[in-house]
Amino acid sequence: MTSFDVAATVHELNQTITNARIENIYQLNRSTLLLKLHKPDHPTMQLLIEAGKRLHLTAHVFEKPLKPPVFCMTLRKHLSNGIIKDVEQHEFERTVTLKISTKQGMMQLIVELFGEGNIILADQQSIIITALMFKKMRDRSILRNTAFQHAPRSGKNPLQIALTEFDELKDMGHLEIVRALTRFLSIGGLYAEEILLRASVDKNTPCQALTRQQLSAIFTQLQNILDVIRDGKFDPVTVSDEKGQSIDATPVKLRRYEGLPTKSYATLNEALNEYYAQTSHAMQVSEVQREYEEELGKQQRMLQDQSKALEDAKKAVEKNKQTGDLIYARLGELQLLQQRFIEAKQKGESWEKVISRLQDEKQKRQSPAILFDSFDAKNRVLNAAMLGATFPVPINQSVQATAAEYYERMKKAQRKLQGAERAMQETRRRIGELQQQWAKKIEEARVKEPPKHLKRAWYEKFRWFKSSDGFLVLGGRDATSNEILVKKHSEPHDIVFHSEFAGAPFVVVKTEGKTPTEGVIQEAAQFGASYSRAWRERFSTCDVYWVYPNQLSKSAPSRQYVGRGAFIIHGQRNYIRRVPLRIAIGVQKEDEQLRVIGGPVEAIRKHTDVYVEIVPGDEPSAKLAHKLRSSLRQKARLEDRDLVMKIPIEDIQQFIPMGKGEIPQARSNSDAARVVKQ
Repeated sequence: MTSFDVAATVHELNQTITNARIENIYQLNRSTLLLKLHKPDHPTMQLLIEAGKRLHLTAHVFEKPLKPPVFCMTLRKHLSNGIIKDVEQHEFERTVTLKISTKQGMMQLIVELFGEGNIILADQQSIIITALMFKKMRDRSILRNTAFQHAPRSGKNPLQIALTEFDELKDMGHLEIVRALTRFLSIGGLYAEEILLRASVDKNTPCQALTRQQLSAIFTQLQNILDVIRDGKFDPVTVSDEKGQSIDATPVKLRRYEGLPTKSYATLNEALNEYYAQTSHAMQVSEVQREYEEELGKQQRMLQDQSKALEDAKKAVEKNKQTGDLIYARLGELQLLQQRFIEAKQKGESWEKVISRLQDEKQKRQSPAILFDSFDAKNRVLNAAMLGATFPVPINQSVQATAAEYYERMKKAQRKLQGAERAMQETRRRIGELQQQWAKKIEEARVKEPPKHLKRAWYEKFRWFKSSDGFLVLGGRDATSNEILVKKHSEPHDIVFHSEFAGAPFVVVKTEGKTPTEGVIQEAAQFGASYSRAWRERFSTCDVYWVYPNQLSKSAPSRQYVGRGAFIIHGQRNYIRRVPLRIAIGVQKEDEQLRVIGGPVEAIRKHTDVYVEIVPGDEPSAKLAHKLRSSLRQKARLEDRDLVMKIPIEDIQQFIPMGKGEIPQARSNSDAARVVKQ
């Protein structure tokens, strides 16, 4: 991201995430954070931060590690439930600070988007609490419990520069203006070229040759772009090359990219999200291709080694057979030659004398000396030569035994030859399979778009389910949503449920003027009962009543106070007795993605076959959610099982009442019979 991109993104983020609450923080990899944010008018937002690279809102789904790293856990400790109060860019540099109000005071999450980047958590006094990377540098250090210092400025702040300061450019002599501008201001080469293009100044013009009019034109075009950034009047686009590959995302249309395909977006955050999704997708395809080539190269190198081993085995078979045949062909002469050395040793003659005599005889082409080549006195081996081949014949064993050894070596080499042939066949088979498998993987990677979060309906800020006969049923998540639900989303013809337990959510059946069925009444009652404190107390049943919205009031008797999310009930209450506490959590497929749904068993069963029931219990929601996901995977279709395992655990956790529960054990037939009898 350029400084201009950062400035525009920060402007949009201040309009969007200010006063948002940090629900959770995930560390997706070594350098990337995902902040899950919540705001009443934007129930779910995700801020993606990649050190040294990018910062923007995202709508895409990311796989989250099962065990958060230490850095992530530290951020959660200090920032969870914190409220983002401001987003600032430092001196038009590629550094962004999120100011977050927490119970411990104001915190600063500092994101450095230059070089290899960094993410630093500091307190209100800018004392570093933790950092993605601790390091000592020549001009500053990032160390725990030390004061944070920004990196030295890369140039003058263009937001604060005056036209008169542009005269300094002429002092840069023969340096080309495009290079000088990037040094002079905190901008990159892309925008330096864009400004010069708009000012009609050749980017290769030496600084000392610039005229007053050219300097003024450069300054004017810089201010024109900055005015767009200041005013927030962006025209965000993504830019593609001739092949359709994304090459950039910019807050304004650049002349630099004239003639190339562009796609407009409502916000720069959306453009950045799509740009990085596509480039990341391209990188993933490249990574799959690289893995394939690496594995293929490994198999091909193995095939080359096996081919060499095969050739070596063939040569060994041929050589050993030839030697054995030669020995048997001249067996008598070799025995005589061997005997000459044995007799000489018995007579006490020196080896040199025997060798000298044999060499004289060889020159005269006398047998058996004509077969003599040399003698290894240390190992007592004479080397014989015939038909261009030289081979050793030990004098301490029979010539027949030596020939037999060569034939045995030939057989061993033949076995190696057969093994090498089998190995080569297996390797060729693996290469063929590899090419087929990876061709499919590469094609799948090419066509597979990065998944996006399903668009949320307005009612998903509440607890909700669709009844088995089609009614929309809403429930409060907390006191605030209870208040909003009853005051803003309850109509006279709706009905409102509440359990006998204090602090239970209000549940509203949206009737749309239709008469509610017995089915929706039972399901809404079970919904209200299951998300009440009765679940936490591990009751198996509880009583629930329903009333009309006009029976709810915030007017309390004298000297009494009705708190947020609570209401006074007037008039008759319609009771449903002994409502069982039981919830089903399942998944629905929508646009090739899975949506988690939860609610009364009958309602969920009506909308999906892939669901699991839970009842009150003591198993924590995180552990229970993992079990639920595994169970849902087993029930899902084969082609959907990988998708199930990619469902974020928190998407399942939000449907678990009171943060705990258990999966009921299947009862035996005899147990069921006893229940029926009772």
